[in-house]
Amino acid sequence: MSLTLSIALTGGIGSGKSSVSSIFEQLGAPVIDADMISQEITSPNMPCFKKIIEEFGSDILTNKGEINRSKLSNTIFNDNSKRIKLEKIIHPEVFKKINAKILLINYPYCLVVIPLLIETKTMSYFDRVLVIDSDENKQIERVLKRDKISKKLLSNIMETQINRTERLKYADDIIENNEEIKSLNKTVKALHQKYLAISNQKFG
Repeated sequence: MSLTLSIALTGGIGSGKSSVSSIFEQLGAPVIDADMISQEITSPNMPCFKKIIEEFGSDILTNKGEINRSKLSNTIFNDNSKRIKLEKIIHPEVFKKINAKILLINYPYCLVVIPLLIETKTMSYFDRVLVIDSDENKQIERVLKRDKISKKLLSNIMETQINRTERLKYADDIIENNEEIKSLNKTVKALHQKYLAISNQKFG
């Protein structure tokens, strides 16, 4: 059993999950990123790699024999059945790795960044849920600037994600990320203290 309080950090695309998790990291909190684990387990010679090629064909590979993530994204976000197939290959392995990493942590609490926490109904795996909420127009603006993807693909991605109102129903804590970074820092610092106190209460 882990003696670390586990906080699942989630939010829609472009809500600011990376910004928030990096502030927590600067304060000393360990951060586990589900997307990074997903990239690791789908690299060549890893268990999921072969299954993905069997399911989607070698057309999704780059010249170097790695998965072309941009091509795969376009494929799955234009076809729900393919997206579900990919999730069934990846998600069980991602959660296995998350659990293994939590057990190795020697800190009062840890953050686990999981974009599709509510969609995959995995809230109960964690002690608390922290939702990063942001105005939809802000999300769109951030993603188009950051990822250089088409508006159509972004729209498809957002359609696969639960809406803001529904997501907020599952939140133990909420960070509204519509303001400047100064305000974000202040909010994260307050939550950091709160999580340290909760962990101390729970584990002594």
